[in-house]
Amino acid sequence: MGILNVTPDSFHDGGRYLNYVLAVTRAREMAAAGAGIIDVGGESTRPGAQPVAAEEELKRVIPVIEALAAHPGIPVSIDTSKAAVARAALKAGASMINDVTALRGDSGMAAVAAEASCPICLMHMLGEPRTMQDDPQYGDVIADITAFFLERIDFAVSQGIKRENIIIDPGIGFGKTLVHNLEILRRLDDFGSIGLPLLIGVSRKRFIGMIMGDEGTSERLPGTIAANLMAFEKGARIFRVHDVAENHQALMVVEALSVSGRGQ
Repeated sequence: MGILNVTPDSFHDGGRYLNYVLAVTRAREMAAAGAGIIDVGGESTRPGAQPVAAEEELKRVIPVIEALAAHPGIPVSIDTSKAAVARAALKAGASMINDVTALRGDSGMAAVAAEASCPICLMHMLGEPRTMQDDPQYGDVIADITAFFLERIDFAVSQGIKRENIIIDPGIGFGKTLVHNLEILRRLDDFGSIGLPLLIGVSRKRFIGMIMGDEGTSERLPGTIAANLMAFEKGARIFRVHDVAENHQALMVVEALSVSGRGQ
């Protein structure tokens, strides 16, 4: 899943693809590099991010989605927590919803997903972007996130969303400390008991910089690849990344090695 932030303030590439032409070009580059999904977002969810009005979010994402929809073979996910934005994006050609609030941000989102019968990713986040890193606390982080998923899945199904359309994302960096993030990655296979596809988003995130002792995002690609390879071994199958070519190649190799190791 290639990240396309059509925003001025995302943590790694904020402003780089706010221009329509640059955004569409970037999406096509990521698809050519191996992305199976392009995740288009018009509102930053980095720690401390301020909310964006639906009108502005639509203005940012819809022209890009329409342009990509004109090229079959580039599946588009809309990264939004707003039902109006999701509905318009699906109409424009998106085929998946990525909701970081797991249907808690907008009471109308479940109906949009149910009506479209499209894949939807439900992510765990403690609090909301402006406050999620203010001293996050858990009992057992895996048990707490698992309980959250089970409740959210039950709610989604009760609203008419097909269980087979649900993807789960434990939300690395969304209301988690370094210790929490590392524990989630170490025990990622525990979420296999839920029986749904697992998406992981570690790309260039702060916890990698904390391990390496760096101040910015520019040197975090090797750490991103390492975390994604471990996540693959523990069951993740969708990887949300900024650097598609490098991660795609690494994952293809580890997949080939895993298959050959099983004697196939």
